[in-house]
Amino acid sequence: MTRTARRTGRPIQVAALGAAALLALRACSSSDSDSSSTKSDSSASASAPEKVSGTVTVFAAASLKESFTTLGKEFEKAHPGTKVTFSFGGSDSLAASITGGAPADVFASASPKTMAIVTDAGDASGTPATFVRNQLEIATLPGNPDRIASLKDLTRSSLKVVLCDRTVPCGAAAQKALDAGRLKLTPVSYEQDVKAALTKVELKEADAAVVYKTDVHAAGDKVEGVEFPESADAVNEYPIVQLKDTKNAGAASAFIALVRSAEGQKVLTEAGFLKP
Repeated sequence: MTRTARRTGRPIQVAALGAAALLALRACSSSDSDSSSTKSDSSASASAPEKVSGTVTVFAAASLKESFTTLGKEFEKAHPGTKVTFSFGGSDSLAASITGGAPADVFASASPKTMAIVTDAGDASGTPATFVRNQLEIATLPGNPDRIASLKDLTRSSLKVVLCDRTVPCGAAAQKALDAGRLKLTPVSYEQDVKAALTKVELKEADAAVVYKTDVHAAGDKVEGVEFPESADAVNEYPIVQLKDTKNAGAASAFIALVRSAEGQKVLTEAGFLKP
């Protein structure tokens, strides 16, 4: 009897110990799982993007109008509750407005020289980044009735040619191209931005204008483009920067990120811009 009791007692004791160990193991596993879950949740929370809201005001070169308008709509769609407002114009005029105290969050210029007006005044936050480049092209009337085939053709006295003002990036680039070709050209007018120069041709107030390829592309069948080799000597870099006095740093940073992203670059290159 005693021996039998001892024999049956040992398995019971072992089973009890096994059960206790199993419970302890489950408790430990549960604790580790909870800890892992907590760490995972914490990590996800830390990596979650900051919510963007409110209005972001962007001052941008006139040649960016179509592309940035598209990107503005995409930005608002990706960040419900936000609004992107734009002020397009000559980069020099926009830079002067910013240094004069005009409220803005982002500045996208058509040249490093006009961007320097803002950075030298201490109105930029961080270092400007080049996000695209742009090349010149001759815009003629549809069908090119004057048979313009080169930059030299624009020097014909019978033609009414329009250029951007030399203080504007497209005007400075045009002058650089003319210098490269050792050409002299007296336009019928100097315009304050590239869109104004293009409009003169669209309205048939001029026979041709030296503008950007992107502007010829955006005009569709309203004008015809003529490429010229001297344009390779006058390619403009476009820098973008967040402004120091921004009232919405989060949205400003997010918009710049969109412009520089693969998605933003696709919109810009499809419009005719060159990659940085």
